[in-house]
Amino acid sequence: MSMLEQQAQLRRRTLSPVGSDWPSELPPLLDRVYRGRGMRFASDLDLSLSHLPHPGSLPDIDLAAELLAHSVQDGSPVVVVGDYDADGATGTALAVRGLRMLGHPDVRFRVPDRVRHGYGLSPALVEELDPDIAVLVTVDHGSTSHAGVRAANARGFKVLVTDHHLLADELPSAAALVNPQRTPSSPLRSLCGAGVMFYVLAAVRQHLRGRGWFSQARFAGAPEPVLSTLLDLVALGTVADLVPLTTLNRSLVDAGLKRIRAHQACAGVQALLQVAGRNPRRTQASDLGFAVAPRINAAGRLDDMSIGVRCLLSDDPIEALALANQLNSLNLERRELQADMQARALEAVELGLARFEGRQLPSVLVLGDPGWHPGVVGLVASKLVERHHRPAFAFAPSGAGDGEWRGSGRSIADLHLRDGLVEVDAMHPGLLVRYGGHAMAAGLSIRAEAFPSVVLAMQAVFQSKLTPELGTRWLDTDGALAGEEFSLAHATLLEQAGPFGQQFPEPLFDDAFILISAKRLKERHWKLRVKNRFGALLDALWFNSDDDLPAPGCTLHLAFQLMRNEFRDEQQLQLLVRSAWQA
Repeated sequence: MSMLEQQAQLRRRTLSPVGSDWPSELPPLLDRVYRGRGMRFASDLDLSLSHLPHPGSLPDIDLAAELLAHSVQDGSPVVVVGDYDADGATGTALAVRGLRMLGHPDVRFRVPDRVRHGYGLSPALVEELDPDIAVLVTVDHGSTSHAGVRAANARGFKVLVTDHHLLADELPSAAALVNPQRTPSSPLRSLCGAGVMFYVLAAVRQHLRGRGWFSQARFAGAPEPVLSTLLDLVALGTVADLVPLTTLNRSLVDAGLKRIRAHQACAGVQALLQVAGRNPRRTQASDLGFAVAPRINAAGRLDDMSIGVRCLLSDDPIEALALANQLNSLNLERRELQADMQARALEAVELGLARFEGRQLPSVLVLGDPGWHPGVVGLVASKLVERHHRPAFAFAPSGAGDGEWRGSGRSIADLHLRDGLVEVDAMHPGLLVRYGGHAMAAGLSIRAEAFPSVVLAMQAVFQSKLTPELGTRWLDTDGALAGEEFSLAHATLLEQAGPFGQQFPEPLFDDAFILISAKRLKERHWKLRVKNRFGALLDALWFNSDDDLPAPGCTLHLAFQLMRNEFRDEQQLQLLVRSAWQA
């Protein structure tokens, strides 16, 4: 089925604006966009940092602050153990930078190796740490690392877990466990791993301030450390980890983007934007999600995430650029590997459908291949979800020679992936070796020989969860634009209205257009000239479309975004096509 045919079958609906209590002078288009995303009050519009929730609702926050403040003062070595994704890398760099800013003389970091150590704090990784470590801090993991925490305790390390993932029934025996999921009513539940670490650093600074730490000679004449200078890292981690962009997270991302646009980001973030060909002055959340984060993630998928952390820790622009180029090369390699694996996965689904004589897709897509790379299976799962609108898991051998396969899953809106794995584990104890994650993404390990049983167990569990409503692919838009709203001024207005992202989507409009001309770009993209129903001629870009378009003069229905196209200091309005179908 062609993309035009597939998108013509989408169920389309216009977002329903809610009532609001904010000032009436808000521009009508912006008013409609905000209310369509559930915003109601003037406070929803206020992204100033002064309104951030207090860290007091985080469990164990005082224990954590006391532990780290004491370590800062006595200089006892701290090791930060991050995760091998972009949130883990940014959170690790944030922790190291922050503790050093607060005056800690000996902060180190480690990141697990995906193959040798697996996910989280493992006994194998703990065994490799230096014996003089006094405090071990996890970032973006650790809430279910019982064996790793026990191993660290046995070596005499004090363990501080900072995490945001869902919890198991039993908590690890850490000295402190800061995870907003422990308090269901916490206003901080939407934080990513880097966001949790930012709050921990704020609490540590408060403790040190109360002890008069910043009035000592070493800080004489210098202002107290300003942690908001780290918000470019928080913004990157928040966008990369796809946590909901609540008002809290929008405030953090907005502040980080302002630093990036003002050329105040760390050298590593600036270098990554440079190698990605993005203009720092116009950086949007989407640039962090689609340009910067994949390059950092590539290190954790194919090589060593410490490359990404070192890039974010560097203050030397030349060194940062060299590391960014290394990450860029890894990302190119990742793309090639991913394209091959995705093609094989999509082909397997099509063959499966043919075998079942075109019957409906199963409730969950579960695929594995002994030739796949374990670092890229999550991207394969994402592609399956995008193409077929089903929760999906992709598996590959762990690479450690232990007879295990590692899987990564992605879900669709309102279908909780980790809860599904909990049910599989309850119904078939021991079938899953280990698992974890959250609503939209999860990871697990299984024995290779158990793969067929895992497929059947998952399909049985998710069959009851995939209701007809959830199984329907919807295209949510903000409706049609008025004639005067096709303007550079309105494109600029929407660009400045962000940040947009997970559960707070970018404005998307839809309407019918007459196709005037179409030109192929690099065999995968289209440059279109279209006429709207008001008679205006507009340029449009449609990326990653393999379809052959109908002849000029036909009517196309487009779902599109308003964009500013800037070239040689000139700006013009451009439509960015997200979906198209023949009207």
